[in-house]
Amino acid sequence: MDQAAAAIKWSAEQEVPLFVLGGGSNLVVSDRGFDGLVLQVGFTGLEFTSERDRTIVRAGAGERWDDVVSAAVARGLAGLECLSGIPGTTGGTPIQNVGAYGQDVSRTITAVTVLERATGTKTVMTSAECRFGYRSSRFKGDDAGRFVVCDVTFTLAPGPPTLAYPDVLAELERRSITTPVVLDVREAVLAIRRRKGMVIDALDPDTRSVGSFFMNPVVEADYRARLRAERGAEIPGYELPGGQVKIPAAWLIEQSGFAKGHRSGGAGISSKHPLAIVNRGGATARDVLALAVQIKRQVADRFGVWLRPEPAFVGFGDDPDVAFLQETVN
Repeated sequence: MDQAAAAIKWSAEQEVPLFVLGGGSNLVVSDRGFDGLVLQVGFTGLEFTSERDRTIVRAGAGERWDDVVSAAVARGLAGLECLSGIPGTTGGTPIQNVGAYGQDVSRTITAVTVLERATGTKTVMTSAECRFGYRSSRFKGDDAGRFVVCDVTFTLAPGPPTLAYPDVLAELERRSITTPVVLDVREAVLAIRRRKGMVIDALDPDTRSVGSFFMNPVVEADYRARLRAERGAEIPGYELPGGQVKIPAAWLIEQSGFAKGHRSGGAGISSKHPLAIVNRGGATARDVLALAVQIKRQVADRFGVWLRPEPAFVGFGDDPDVAFLQETVN
């Protein structure tokens, strides 16, 4: 942590831009690169401490995320099993409020240790202080760039796995598993993600992506009903508390004319999953942005829904394509 504090101090004194890098799995970097200091977070350590009927898990920000999930599942602890196979490091999970298949980390995070860049002060934040939202937190919103995540604490307990998504239920049924434990769900999720090209594999060109490029949009239930009436067909969605519905971005993209395997220059859409923009060979960052802009515009024109990107954009400055991708209306 002292090295990180020294790097932060040096960049401030020298007036050199600083970018904090985790695992690098959720970034689009400008073709010009980044003119500044890159600080890769390498804080390690993984501790499991039993407290009565629960287990406190403390993981360094530089720990590989799937290793943390695997270690928790191996102990029969529930709460992270649906987040299996997600690339990157643990420090990125509270920033993005990483989630998948009915789980997100905000449900189990109890503390996040951060280093404030301006003062060099180390602080432990509670889950409430992180201000988690759907795929967001204070670290990605109002306080973006203010803190460096050092470690994350989760509170887990033995118990049944989360069974919220049809994909997971169908995979378990296919395996003839009627009473799944957390390991069964982890293996089911990994199998689903592999079929979608969402588990890194050097032999699979569909994994050359930054994962899901767009978040699943959340709309009011009555808006979904209007869409259904206008189209005369069912609009898939996952109902949320408060009268909202999460519509699959993958469905919106395909319905807007972008089939799996679509190509645009060196970039394209995965042949396995419409949410992944992949490098088909020789793609530039500009190629990726151009395709993403085209997708967002056509979904907005057809459905009135403005998709939001998941990856961070590094080195683009005030680029108009990036500004459009990050613009929100609904």
